[in-house]
Amino acid sequence: MNTSLETDYLVVCAGATAMAFVDTLLTENADATVLMVDRHHRPGGHWNDAYPFVRLHQPSAFYGVASRELSNWAKDQTGLNEGLYGLASGVEVLAYFDQVMQQHFFPSGRVQWLPMSKYSKGAHGSHQVQSLTSGERQQVTVRRKVVNATHARTAVPSTHPPKYAVAPGISCVPVNQIPHIGRPYACYTVVGSGKTGMDAVLWLIQNGVPPHRTRWIMPRDAWLMDRANNQPGADDFDRTIGSTIGQFESIAEATSLTDLFSRLEERGSLMRIDRSVEPTTYRCAVVSQAELAQLRRIEDVVRMGHVKAIEPMQIVLAQGKVPADPDTLYIDCSAGAIVKPPPALPVFDGDHINLLMVRWYQPLFSAALTAYVECHLGDQDAMNALCTVVPSPEAPADWLTMWAVTLANTARWRQHPGVHTWLSQFRLNSVTAMMRGVKADDSAKFVRIKESGAKAGAAAANLPRLLAAI
Repeated sequence: MNTSLETDYLVVCAGATAMAFVDTLLTENADATVLMVDRHHRPGGHWNDAYPFVRLHQPSAFYGVASRELSNWAKDQTGLNEGLYGLASGVEVLAYFDQVMQQHFFPSGRVQWLPMSKYSKGAHGSHQVQSLTSGERQQVTVRRKVVNATHARTAVPSTHPPKYAVAPGISCVPVNQIPHIGRPYACYTVVGSGKTGMDAVLWLIQNGVPPHRTRWIMPRDAWLMDRANNQPGADDFDRTIGSTIGQFESIAEATSLTDLFSRLEERGSLMRIDRSVEPTTYRCAVVSQAELAQLRRIEDVVRMGHVKAIEPMQIVLAQGKVPADPDTLYIDCSAGAIVKPPPALPVFDGDHINLLMVRWYQPLFSAALTAYVECHLGDQDAMNALCTVVPSPEAPADWLTMWAVTLANTARWRQHPGVHTWLSQFRLNSVTAMMRGVKADDSAKFVRIKESGAKAGAAAANLPRLLAAI
């Protein structure tokens, strides 16, 4: 049976960025109606498919929607995040987004939610939603815009099988399944060097697997960020702002990309697992110093490119073969978290809005800012100028490209009175979170804020020369 629906905004996906967009849209536009469509049975997007021990990699204070806190603003007293602000678990994140839907979106009377449904675009630009359970199709009339929140195309091992061959009889599981191990193995091999692979290695160590029984297939070494450098609140203000200033100084002083990363490492802005290996990737992975120390305990690290095949007695890699114990549990962590590159689309594209990053790896902030601009500006060129897309990172040089676009966007936000005022009070703004608890008469901290602005200007002046070397 076919039915029809009407809405101002059709939001495709109910993941984190979509939730952040809708939250701000409801606040900034008192009349707008929204229809959200997602294949999952509850909001939260890829969090529904993530491994059970997943946690945020950044403090919870920087995450979520603007209208509702996720963080309890308490620091961890034990564990590998000791002394730093808490990291919400995947279960907590899912519960949080469900509460946002149930306790904020629904009571507004302006949000319709179609879980377990897929969106498709029909002939002549029509919009259709089909239930994955009943099969019912509904035509949707969109009065204003379609909001595409699927561009990140986040991939997790449970939904993306390995791209390498696995011989019969080999025990190879996605990272989601390792908490359900039924027996000990002689060896454990983690396939993948991204943040999921790091989490798997840490889980094995914390759950009693001796480091010498763990092998780590690391196709590419990555530059990492120190979580202690990005903490909210007045207690950690000096270190957080100091780290930001240090990054700007590194950009301003650098004579080449090699020199830049040397300066960043010297200042503690970036780190690497093995100091003798030059990283070839950067994907904004964040770890604590304690986590880094544990990762360095793994000595059997295989750097021979991507896995091509796993056989009973050997692993075939892009650059050769290594022998393998037949009693090995292979843990697949090879799915890329974020598809790169993002589509070459503007954020505002006629009757479509593409939720893409507009600040250095802050997708939820970016989605909320996009909603604010949608509600308060009308000229598409001006809107896109305020929301120039920050590319998703892959290579180390992308660290610099992300900063270049972010600094340019930030300068435009400061020049727009409405955006500037809104950002000064916006919860998801990292500067707002960093200033939380800072007293109005604490002149030293405000001096540091001004210093950061000046250093950002010096960095921007040197960016063209560094970017020309990429």
